[in-house]
Amino acid sequence: MDSLTRYAQAKIAGLAAQSLARSLKPTHRIDSVWVERDGRRMISFSCNDYLGLSHHPAVKAAAVAAIGLYGAGAGASRLVTGDHPLYGRLEARLAGLKGTQAACVFGSGYLANTGIIPTFAGPGDLVAIDELAHACIWAGARLSGAEVVAFRHNDADDLAARLAAARPGAGRALVATDGVFSMDGDIAPLGEISRVAREHDAWLMVDDAHGLGVLGGGAGTARLFPDAQIDLHMGTLSKAVGGYGGYVCASAPVIELIKMRARTLVYTTGLPPASVAAALAALDLIEDEPERVAAPLAKARRFTAALNLADAQSAIVPIVLGAAETALAAAAALEAEGLLVVPIRPPTVPAGTARLRVAFTAGHPDEAVDRLAEAVRPWLAR
Repeated sequence: MDSLTRYAQAKIAGLAAQSLARSLKPTHRIDSVWVERDGRRMISFSCNDYLGLSHHPAVKAAAVAAIGLYGAGAGASRLVTGDHPLYGRLEARLAGLKGTQAACVFGSGYLANTGIIPTFAGPGDLVAIDELAHACIWAGARLSGAEVVAFRHNDADDLAARLAAARPGAGRALVATDGVFSMDGDIAPLGEISRVAREHDAWLMVDDAHGLGVLGGGAGTARLFPDAQIDLHMGTLSKAVGGYGGYVCASAPVIELIKMRARTLVYTTGLPPASVAAALAALDLIEDEPERVAAPLAKARRFTAALNLADAQSAIVPIVLGAAETALAAAAALEAEGLLVVPIRPPTVPAGTARLRVAFTAGHPDEAVDRLAEAVRPWLAR
């Protein structure tokens, strides 16, 4: 056996001993709610398809039509020949939704964050990040070569202290946070964070992957904080929009520079035309169906009310159980009842905070929400 294989086997064994091993599980998503695994149909509470648009007839039809007109793939990076005509329409729609001058679409949310941050920060600069921000924000910051500091979760006072200590010796400064935190479901206090960033001459970047289409009438988390000054509105097309891709909205010169210099855009093949067309169709539905937009949060709050938990702030509700073994056992018990809630374990969440991450969608029937609450109740009492 070669040394690489021995290393991999040892690492896998170590993870398994800590109940941290993971494996891919083929899942047939039948529609926006029902899935099939190992021949069993279950109601999924683990999909980020918050509005059920991945299966909406208009979204699927738009994708099919785009394939007929433009082909299955982009054929090259956007700066070569991969900038098919649909891109301009989508970027204009996103900029309008976020109230900015321009937008840039990336291949994914991860590619967006790992490309945006190094475009505006480098050696000698400073990036301050909420300690619970998404992994791709941390990856982008580390790739930049800037000094990276963490501030306590959603704590503007701690951010101010960190910036006061580190900002004087830095060139440029960027503050980065999620809008809605993907594992906790809470919302960043963007008004306070924006104020602190301005006081220390720092730019503010907000990753709103889980806010677009769900909060602020569909416009996202920033709409809840009208006085916040956000320089970089980042998000994805893979959650409420129901497809795939990432984006950033900002001023026209900022977007122009990103299109010239963000390595994850310059050196990556463009999105398939079908993905861009699907996103355009989904944005139409988000604009035209406010009741669909309001539903995920309403379902989440029905669930938290049933369990006497604090009102959900977003479509995501965490049930923190502590040990990885407990989260695995709880997920298995729910699955036996036909309820799919995938357990989340370290390193995705901090040690000792393994959890059930419950994601609510517009398509979840109220009776399914109530059934899940009753199934979860015994685990809260442990």
